[in-house]
Order: sequence, then structure tokens, then C-alpha cells
Amino acid sequence: MEYRFLGGSGLQVPVLTFGTATFGGSNEFFKAWGSTQAEEATRLVNLCLDAGVNLFDTADIYSDGLSEEILGKAISGKRDKVLISKNPLFR
Repeated sequence: MEYRFLGGSGLQVPVLTFGTATFGGSNEFFKAWGSTQAEEATRLVNLCLDAGVNLFDTADIYSDGLSEEILGKAISGKRDKVLISKNPLFR
């Protein structure tokens, strides 16, 4: 995985980010995208980490916050290995 520095912070982030808008599917709009639940989300997070992708994008508007809850379950015990980008564009 290729990494780049985030501005002048010294923090290195992968060039790829995994978006979690498909987690949950709590309403018709997000069901059309997907309805990934905790078990499958955990598998996807593990695949990402194995490939070197440790940056996950979320927003509290994704499935009315359910996406964030599922991501929290999926990264349980791995919080020291991941970066979370909370999308501020929606609120």
C-alpha cells in the first residue's frame, strides 16, 4: 500500500480509504447502496487491514448513525490499528 503524509502533521495515511456508507442500510436510500451488518463489516475491515488500508470514512448521516455503530463493532479490539475520517460535509 502506498502512503502519503497528511499535510504537515507527520501522519501517514494510505492512498486508499474504505467508505462505510454501505454499512447498515437503515432507510430506503442507504438500502439501495447496501446493508452490510457487523459480521460482514468485520470481515471487510480485516481484509482492508491485511491489504494495508487502515483509513475508514464514515458520517453520522450514513444510515442515521447505524454505519458508525457497525464500524465500531467491526474495529473492536483493533482501534489502535485504524484511522477514522468523519465526513464533516453533512452536518
